[in-house]
Amino acid sequence: MTHVEQEPAPPAPHAPPAIADPAPLGLAAFALTTFLLSVKNAAWTDGTDAWLGYALAYGGVVQILAGMWEFRNRNVFGATAFSSYGGFWLGLGLYVVLIAGEATPAQEANDLGWILLAFAIFNTYMMLWATQVNQAVLAVFVALEATEIILFIGNFATSETTVKIGGYLGVLTAVCAWYASAAGIINGMTGRPLLGVGKPLRHRLVSGTETH
Repeated sequence: MTHVEQEPAPPAPHAPPAIADPAPLGLAAFALTTFLLSVKNAAWTDGTDAWLGYALAYGGVVQILAGMWEFRNRNVFGATAFSSYGGFWLGLGLYVVLIAGEATPAQEANDLGWILLAFAIFNTYMMLWATQVNQAVLAVFVALEATEIILFIGNFATSETTVKIGGYLGVLTAVCAWYASAAGIINGMTGRPLLGVGKPLRHRLVSGTETH
């Protein structure tokens, strides 16, 4: 009997190691920074710009990191949202540090109006596609959309009252984001939906077909 020697099979490619869900971290960073700026806009605080350092560090750098980890998780929605709003906080912080001090109040209000209008446009299509994530995330984007619209109107009109209303809505946005963050943490740790986030409002599209 002849002995046929077989070539050893090539090793199977190793699947990339799973990483922890970065979404609760990104949501928490967004929530806290939004809260600090919003309480100032709402005139609830007698302080100065406590939000600024957190815009650069927590809302900015940490959110961008969460966005990069979402790319690693192949989550294009989370990656785009966290990276973009991380950039928003970094950009806003740098604007205040580098430019706002030399601008008149009217110029600063106009600049902020255009910044917020631009992000309201971005947030509009993100809000529409948040319908495919879950209702908790959708609530964040709906509240944020209202906040940005009211704030850019208030800044263009230099209306303190309108900006205050935007501050109130910003606090609501922060609460929604904190809830979504808390739900992601506790549900991920327990493996059970202890904090409800709601189902997507639309069927997810996969390869051009709808799942049912």
